[in-house]
Amino acid sequence: MDGGDRIAEVLRRHGVQFLFTLCGGHISPILVGAKRRGIRVVDTRHEVNAVFAADAVARITGVPGVAAVTAGPGLTNTITAVKNAQLAQSPVIVLGGAAATVLKGRGALQDIDQMALMRPHVKWAHAAKRVRELVPMLEEAFRVAQEGVPGPVFLECPVDLLYREDVVKSWYVAKTKPGQTPSLGERALATYLGFHTWRMFAGADDARPQTPRPVPPPALARDELRAAAEALSRAERPVIVVGSQALSIPGEARGIASALEAIGAPVYLSGMARGLLGAGHPLQMRHARKAALKQADLVVLAGVPCDFRLDYGQNISRKAVLIAANRSEEEMQKNRSPDVPVLADAGRFLQGLAGRLAAGGQVRDRSAWVAKLRAADDARDKDIAAQADAAPTGPDALVNPLHLCRRIEAALDDRSQLVADGGDFVATASYIVRPRAPLSWLDPGVFGTLGVGAGFALGAGLVRPEAETWIFYGDGSVGYSLSEFDTFVRHKVPVIAVVGNDACWAQIAREQVEILGDAVGTELARTDYHRAAAGFGAVGLEIREPAAVDAVIAEAKAAAKAGKPVLINAHLAGTDFRKGSLSM
Repeated sequence: MDGGDRIAEVLRRHGVQFLFTLCGGHISPILVGAKRRGIRVVDTRHEVNAVFAADAVARITGVPGVAAVTAGPGLTNTITAVKNAQLAQSPVIVLGGAAATVLKGRGALQDIDQMALMRPHVKWAHAAKRVRELVPMLEEAFRVAQEGVPGPVFLECPVDLLYREDVVKSWYVAKTKPGQTPSLGERALATYLGFHTWRMFAGADDARPQTPRPVPPPALARDELRAAAEALSRAERPVIVVGSQALSIPGEARGIASALEAIGAPVYLSGMARGLLGAGHPLQMRHARKAALKQADLVVLAGVPCDFRLDYGQNISRKAVLIAANRSEEEMQKNRSPDVPVLADAGRFLQGLAGRLAAGGQVRDRSAWVAKLRAADDARDKDIAAQADAAPTGPDALVNPLHLCRRIEAALDDRSQLVADGGDFVATASYIVRPRAPLSWLDPGVFGTLGVGAGFALGAGLVRPEAETWIFYGDGSVGYSLSEFDTFVRHKVPVIAVVGNDACWAQIAREQVEILGDAVGTELARTDYHRAAAGFGAVGLEIREPAAVDAVIAEAKAAAKAGKPVLINAHLAGTDFRKGSLSM
């Protein structure tokens, strides 16, 4: 086997089904080796989307997602997605091609210090120097990506470790003119290259891929569980907030949902936890979270740090008991120290907490508290519905974005999965569109990255081809990955993308114009994004008036069901629905 085969065999043994890439000469043996072993090689139009796709696969399946990119600019193009995976705690493996070992630092094509580039953004970064290191290093990468706080890892694979030994030797044979005796310098160079090549390949067959061992999550301490159960049993107005980290073990999503039902406290879901309780569970609240946290006498943060999303802990009453379960000590203590810290997997904690409460007969009836929050939630839904029914006025009287989102919500298939990529329009959709099942909502996470849409949808659509995969784009964010409609067409991934086209970066413009009196840098055109998608071979549709909304949605669903990717270019009227929502 060449080095590419050795890497591919490790991927196969670890259950990798998809290898995301953009081709390059430095990594060709990895791609060919993966294909030989039945791993589907999925090539994108930009390396950043290869890593975003790998991230989505990791989040949904729990198996680390893998991207292979070529050296130099191929790797630098991934940095935003790698950093997003780090902050979102996604176990992603990036395989980076590199200049030949013998040419490092000598001006080879695309040769840069890749380790210095990657180290700040990953849990683990190593460069193989011999063929025999490829297998154990990659196996270590899989382990590190999943243990403790999950995250991305990087393995640098120089090109001369990936090809067969005879091919590499042919590269390094000293060339002399026929009939001439090699000079002393040429003989010295040939000797050095011969030794270097022998050293690179020595012992390669001694490092054979091993059967992977499960990577257990951090253990849950009995004392922590007991303290949390006792505190919760005394609480009259508890609130539970569940974040993405609680779904670090995707296969336990149903068990976590059952645990929340058994605990019986009102629940707010964020990030990958959206959809955990289905579309309309009575315990799940979607609005007025800040007010609920202020009224609560106990708050459980399950995989959620006290960052800007909770106003750095200020949203939680100082009189409330704070229980925080997190795999990260740093995140658990961020901005506010919990009264009951639980350094463990948040999903396992919720399941253990439900079991402890049930075993001790400590589950309380909190129906009155739930009903109070439900009334506030329902009132907000009615207010949104009223705003959605209001006809747009003025020169931009096109489609009310709330109305559009409500019609999409009504049309969603029960087996749908939703990808959020944008600012104002996407945040508006999050108030209205309800994920139908666990692990069916993907957003960038705390980094707030624009451009995740196509990569996330590509990964999600490949993992769940039976699901209806939607992307909610702003007209700003769609510009980052519009060319991936070519990828959707070539790889037969029938996404439905909805572009909220209001001809501006609305989330920024709204505050910028009011505070600074100038819209500079925030204005866009009402571009024909649907025509661009059609140029890539997808179905392009357009909405310019409310009366067309239902028919276009139905046409898009039918096209996707027939295997065609679709882009709906929805021209939106201006709205102040999210006025004052700028985050920092």
